[in-house]
Amino acid sequence: MKEAFVLLFSGDAETWEIIARSLRFSLFSTVFSLLPGIALGMWMAEKDDRPRRLAATVVGALTALPTVVVGLLVYSLISRSGPLGELGWLFTQWGVVLGQSLLAFPIVASLVWSGLARFDPRFRETLATLGGRGFGKTIAILREGAPVLAGAVVAAFGRVTGEVGVAMMLGGNIRFSTRTMTTAIALDASKGEFERAISLGVALLVIALAVNFVVHSLRPHER
Repeated sequence: MKEAFVLLFSGDAETWEIIARSLRFSLFSTVFSLLPGIALGMWMAEKDDRPRRLAATVVGALTALPTVVVGLLVYSLISRSGPLGELGWLFTQWGVVLGQSLLAFPIVASLVWSGLARFDPRFRETLATLGGRGFGKTIAILREGAPVLAGAVVAAFGRVTGEVGVAMMLGGNIRFSTRTMTTAIALDASKGEFERAISLGVALLVIALAVNFVVHSLRPHER
């Protein structure tokens, strides 16, 4: 254990590069999932009817998909024989980001829907009375639902940061290119090199705690 902390805090270049790469992948994936996820979540929360209930059921089911299933789906799309094979994204950083974005998308949509659906119905009635519609109405709902959006962002970021299936299948765990904290942990543990695995595990825990602390500290100032 002592060697693991020494490895993490001694300035080991490769360890810090893996951490930085993982955070970069997670950030891009979360950002790319936000626009479609928020749009779908707001649409599902707009009113309670059969198409929206069906969409919410499907999205809820997608949040429980194993990461390897998402990885397999994207792999079939971007492999050389797949419809997007010409992009050459397999075993590249963009392949990992694409897979993780699809993994985060239903989480964002589901959390935005569940949060906005609990709004007091009088809020939307008040908006309609005041003439709120179109872009102005959307901004008002997003402003009122800022804590919901923050929770969705954190959940999506945490999901993609801690996943291993998509990163392994689509990135190939290539050193200095697509290796992330989770794939490095799996590789090092399989080789019996537990020092780096433990140090990266500690880094994952610290990142998760830091992100949640920041969001919770901001919530009291959102209203």
